[in-house]
Amino acid sequence: MVRTTFAVSLTLFALSAMSAVAVPPSAKGAGADRLDQEIDRLAAQIEPEVIACRRQIHEHPELSNREVETGKLVAERLGKLGIVVKTGVAHTGVVGVLKGGKPGPVVALRADMDALPVVEEVDVPFASKVRTTYDGKEVGVMHACGHDAHVAVLLGVAEVLSRLKTDLPGTVEFLFQPAEEGPPAGEEGGARLMIKEGVFREPKPEVIFGLHVTPAFDVGQIGWRTGGMLAGADGLRIVVHGRQTHAGYPWRGVDPIVVASQIVLGLQTIASRQIDLTDAPALITIGKIEGGVRENIIPDDVVMLGTIRYLGPGMQKDIHDRIKRTATSIAESAGAKAEVTIEERVALTYNDPPLTAKMLPSLRRTAGEANVREAQPSLGSEDFSYYQKQVPGLFIWLGIKTPGADPALFASNHSPRFRIDEAGLKLGVRALSRLTVDYMQAQAGPHHPGPLLPASPPTAGRRGSG
Repeated sequence: MVRTTFAVSLTLFALSAMSAVAVPPSAKGAGADRLDQEIDRLAAQIEPEVIACRRQIHEHPELSNREVETGKLVAERLGKLGIVVKTGVAHTGVVGVLKGGKPGPVVALRADMDALPVVEEVDVPFASKVRTTYDGKEVGVMHACGHDAHVAVLLGVAEVLSRLKTDLPGTVEFLFQPAEEGPPAGEEGGARLMIKEGVFREPKPEVIFGLHVTPAFDVGQIGWRTGGMLAGADGLRIVVHGRQTHAGYPWRGVDPIVVASQIVLGLQTIASRQIDLTDAPALITIGKIEGGVRENIIPDDVVMLGTIRYLGPGMQKDIHDRIKRTATSIAESAGAKAEVTIEERVALTYNDPPLTAKMLPSLRRTAGEANVREAQPSLGSEDFSYYQKQVPGLFIWLGIKTPGADPALFASNHSPRFRIDEAGLKLGVRALSRLTVDYMQAQAGPHHPGPLLPASPPTAGRRGSG
């Protein structure tokens, strides 16, 4: 469990927000209870349709910024529900707007559509046989991260809420996003491009909700977390410039391979000795080292590529500064030079504390108290984080592992053996529908307290010294 020095103040803030706007289940009126029952009834009714939709998308996966047929399917289904549709957003994205029959806030819901360059190894009748070209290589294509399920679930939510349109106290904005896994080289894409193209300008939502399937939880379970839930992820490139010479006479040059090796070890001390990991996890990994052409030649340069992951607000700049200082100082001590380039790839997925506290009763009412569990933080990443920089957001885990099954049968996301127990999808439809309706009901009406202010992650806290 992540502990922060802001825990007390955040908790007080969250409790204050709850007391201001939350509606306890016991206080919900007859109309609200009826909507609860209708959500459950409709979710059960359309479950076969949701599963069939997921299988259709799974069998025909498309890579990032190439989700043409998936986008067409989404737009067609939203249009049949009477939802106003805009296509071609951020290349292949689709935005649907459903205006309820009563005044109230705007709530955004998001699903990602892209697949991965993975050859599927799951033996199901609807397994992907698709092959295409990625980064100049022929690859298989597979929904190995569950985005097919996300699309099917959100289309199910759209159907449920469209049938409740007359009683819906607000507006829903459905975001079907391309390129969550990252756009191809040289292209823009994903959540950042959706935002850049104005998806939050008209209508402007007060909050956003999203989910991700995971085999870490059983079917029927939901995982949640306040604050940092998925890591910020930055790309790291270090070029070490030495001086080429004969390998038999290393003193006549500067060996960048030895210097690069020292830098790799030095970087590990940042996480292990300089950052307070009781505050929040972080890591620095070098995944590729390239230098030299022959065993008896010390080269001029070595290139290292890696990733930086962090879960604490305010950690990013601190880690960047330490990486630059460590790499350049080690190189300088050997007479070499290190050039450090760091690029933000995905921001920290940060669940707004007041919003999370406010919506927990809805999740518990949906799945049952025992099935709503606080999740461990993950060093994976999600570009849902960029929506959360615009408005308060809540991102949850949806369990898709068969209860009692051998965990080995349910491989991790991004594996060619990734599988989903589709019995878990109905809970996803119910959860997103109920979060939407409950938020609207709490905010709508003559005593509307106004939208929650975006909660910027805290930027200060305990940090170790160098």
